[in-house]
Amino acid sequence: MTAAWVTDVLGPDYQARTLPLADDDEGEVVATLVRHRPVGAEAGRPARAVLYLHGWNDYFFQTGLAEFWHGQGVAFYALDLRKYGRSLRPHQTPNYVDDLAVYDEDLDAAVRQVRRDLGKRSRVMLMGHSTGGLVGALWAHRNPGAVTGLVLNSPWLELTGASFARNLSMPVVQQLARRQPKVPLITRDPGFYARTLLTDHGGEWTYDAAWRPTPYFPIRPGWIQAVLTGHAQVRRGLGLDIPVLVALSDRSLVLPRWREEMREADTVLDVDLLARRAVLLGPVVTVVRVRGGLHDLTLSKEPARTRFYAEVARWVSAYGWV
Repeated sequence: MTAAWVTDVLGPDYQARTLPLADDDEGEVVATLVRHRPVGAEAGRPARAVLYLHGWNDYFFQTGLAEFWHGQGVAFYALDLRKYGRSLRPHQTPNYVDDLAVYDEDLDAAVRQVRRDLGKRSRVMLMGHSTGGLVGALWAHRNPGAVTGLVLNSPWLELTGASFARNLSMPVVQQLARRQPKVPLITRDPGFYARTLLTDHGGEWTYDAAWRPTPYFPIRPGWIQAVLTGHAQVRRGLGLDIPVLVALSDRSLVLPRWREEMREADTVLDVDLLARRAVLLGPVVTVVRVRGGLHDLTLSKEPARTRFYAEVARWVSAYGWV
C-alpha cells in the first residue's frame, strides 16, 4: 500500500510520499515523490503537471524550480529515484542500478500517483537534469504517449570525450561489470562543481551533504555500463514523437585546476557535444544555449537563471501541452 503524504524536509510548502517498489537483490526498494503545495495558496486541481528527475549524486532540493512551475499554473512534482536522496536506505548501494530501464518502475509509479491526484486526463510533462535527462528520454522512448513533452536541463547524452573515451572505456567497464559490478572505481573529484554552488565557497545554495556528498558517491562499473548502454541508444536515435527542449550552458570548462570562470560554465559535461547529440532524440528538438549557465541551469547565477526560466516558459507556450 502506498504511504500517505507527509510534510517534506523542504518545509510546509512541500509534501513527500513513499512509493513502494519491488525488492531487488539488496532488499526493500522505494522511490519518493515530492509535490509543491504552497501553504495558503488558492485551492485547485491543475490539469497540467511537471514531473522532475534529478541527476546523479543528487536529489530534489531546487525549490526555485518548483516555484517557477507553480507560477505557470502547473502542478509540480519531483521524484527521488531509488537509492537516491529521500529514497536511499542503509542497506543499499547509493545511486546504483545496472540497467537504466529499472527506473521505469519508479517513473510509472510516480505518473500513476500524479494522475490519482489530478485526474486520469491530466497532462504530464517530464523534466530531467543530467542523468535524469537521459533516464527520462529513454523512459519516454519506451512509453510513447505517457507524457506531452520533455524539458531537459543539461542532459547526459554522451561521455565527455565522445567516441575516444567511450572506445577506451567500454572493454574495461564491460569486463568489470561482469565480474565485479559494484566494486568502487578509483576516481577523483576536485570538487569544482560543488564550489560553484555552495554558499560556503561563494555560491548561492545549501543542500544535504549526506544525500549529495563531495566527493561524490563511488562510481561502479555496473552503473557505468548501464549509462554507456543508454548513450548508445541515443546515438542510434530515439525518434521521440513529442517535442523536446534541451537547454545547455553556452560553454564547458572541464579542467584539472580551478578557475573563477567556472562559476559561469558547465564544469561537468561537454555542452557542444550534448548539443550535437540532442538532435538525435526526435524530429522536434529545440536547443537553447544559456550564457553563463552552470551544469544545473536552475542553480546558475543571475542573469543566467532568469534567462533559463524565460526560455522554458517561451518553449512551453508553443510546445509543452500540445
